[in-house]
Amino acid sequence: MRCHKRIGLIVTAGVFAGWLPACAQTFTTYHCRDGSEFVAAFYEGDKRAHLQLDGKAITLAKRLSLAGARYVKGDITLRITKAGTTLKRGKTSTECAAD
Repeated sequence: MRCHKRIGLIVTAGVFAGWLPACAQTFTTYHCRDGSEFVAAFYEGDKRAHLQLDGKAITLAKRLSLAGARYVKGDITLRITKAGTTLKRGKTSTECAAD
C-alpha cells in the first residue's frame, strides 16, 4: 500500500466523508554537544529528513553515503551512522544523541 498524506474528503453539505491512510512516521529529538537541539521526522515512502531546527522547518534530501545515511540542504548536513549522529552547519560540526 502506498503512503499518502492525510487528506480529508468533504461533501458539499460539509459532512466528513473519509480519510486516506496516513504515512507511518518517526520523530526523534536530538541533543547536541554544542547545546543545540532539533527534531527529525522520517516518513514511510519519503527518503528525505524533515527537521525542526532553530525554530524553522527544513527538509534535507538524502544523498549517497558509504556508511549510514546522509541528508543535505545548502550548508546543513545530517549524518546518521552506527557510530553516532553528526549535525554540520557551515564549517561547524557537532555530535548529537537521540533521546
